[in-house]
This record gives sequence, structure tokens and C-alpha cells, in this order.
Amino acid sequence: MLNSRSPEEPYLIERDAGYFEYQVPVSLKAVIGWKGRLPLLRNERDEWELPGGKLEPGEEPAACLAREIREELAWDATVGDPFHTWVYRVFPHRHVFVLTFLATYDGDAAPVFSDEHKELVLVTPDEAGALDMPEDYKKAIRLAVERGHFERG
Repeated sequence: MLNSRSPEEPYLIERDAGYFEYQVPVSLKAVIGWKGRLPLLRNERDEWELPGGKLEPGEEPAACLAREIREELAWDATVGDPFHTWVYRVFPHRHVFVLTFLATYDGDAAPVFSDEHKELVLVTPDEAGALDMPEDYKKAIRLAVERGHFERG
């Protein structure tokens, strides 16, 4: 049985006497460039987020993210390299390690969102900055722009 440091910090697990480390879910997210825009999804907390989801045991990260994009947007996207990581404090007692990848979709079909989310928007990277979403999602979008991930036009 693993012991957490406290009920308020169930994500900190004691590995050795007095030594605690994170035990948190891993969430894989994608900044997807498509025709100069990116899809964002509204979650149950009414925040906008990047498409993606939790890494399951035994799954390769890129394959997991491709699966999540298919499930959430009905797109067969190409998953590129990871480029941004952070620990998201969803609630004081709930932390998630987020690994963000660059991804592209070259098809013509508009995304169709699943029942996991409330809404989907396609926005330019500049428009994303005004939306209610965690700051590190906005940072990932800015970093993707700096890397030339979005077409101009």
C-alpha cells in the first residue's frame, strides 16, 4: 500500500521513508495546425483545451495521441514531436502531467467533436489567447507559432 503525504496531496506518494514523489496521470495534448487554425474543445469545467487525453498503460505516447484525436475530432492526424511539458493543477488535490505535441491534419473534412466535450471551435492562434483556458495551453500555442507550425494566409 502506498502512502500519500496528506489527504490534500494525494498525488505525492511516499517511495522511501520521508521521500515523496508525484504519482499523477499523464495527459497527451496536440496543437494541431489545419488551414491556419487549430481546434479547441470546451470541457466539463467550461475551459477550452487542446485535443488529447490520458496515456493508458502500455500505450506509446504518439499512438495514444493519434487515437485520442480520432476519438475527439474524427481526424486521422499526423503526430509530430513533443515540445512542451507542464504540471496542471486542475484542483488543489488533482494534478496532471501534460505533454504537448505538434500535430497536423491534411484532410478536408472539418472536425466533428465527440460527446466527451461540450463544444468545438476552430480559431487562429491569435484568437486562442482571448479564450478561457489554462495559461500553459496558450503558451504551447505560442511556441507552436514560433516554430512555424501554422500557415499564414
